[in-house]
Amino acid sequence: MENSSQTAIKKRGRPSHFDANTALEQALIVFWTYGYEGTSMAELTEALGMNKPSIYAAFGNKQALFKKVLDKYTNEFTTFVAEAMREPTAAQAIHGFLSQAAVFLTNPKTPHGCMIIQGALTCSSDASAIKALLIDYRKNLERTLTLRFEQAKTQGDLPNDCNSQDLARYVLTLHQGMSVQATSGASLAELTAVIDLAMSASYLRSMR
Repeated sequence: MENSSQTAIKKRGRPSHFDANTALEQALIVFWTYGYEGTSMAELTEALGMNKPSIYAAFGNKQALFKKVLDKYTNEFTTFVAEAMREPTAAQAIHGFLSQAAVFLTNPKTPHGCMIIQGALTCSSDASAIKALLIDYRKNLERTLTLRFEQAKTQGDLPNDCNSQDLARYVLTLHQGMSVQATSGASLAELTAVIDLAMSASYLRSMR
């Protein structure tokens, strides 16, 4: 007959019906809520129902697990970016991107804010590799916006003297600020008001 300690060890190992995707979903919520450094292995073992050796065996160390979670996050939760970039004009692309981001950032079914932005803000020098990875994701988004605005210039939708990279950085600054606001409890209506104000600015208004 097993004693209580043996039973506890079994419960802390890999579940008998282990599903890697479900485990990644659970890890995603933890990292999204607390950030990379704010997430402890104790919180991960609790959320996944697995002990540390089982987590390491299934996913690697904490950094490797986070990278897998980050891939899942970008593949499943940021598809609205590509959708917005297909809008016919630059102004519509900007508005679509920010509006869909506002819905995403305040979704009651997920932690508020953007996991990438929050993670990059809270990483210390001890997690420099993760911070660099998150910054690279942000730079990729900047490049995506810049290319969209360059396309708009060739189509006559934006003036030739428009600095596409500066405009991309402006839009991303709005997005990053919205993420911080959402994490602090801002509602969809409040973020939408910010977007409306930004779109009414003289430069963006001239694009519409």
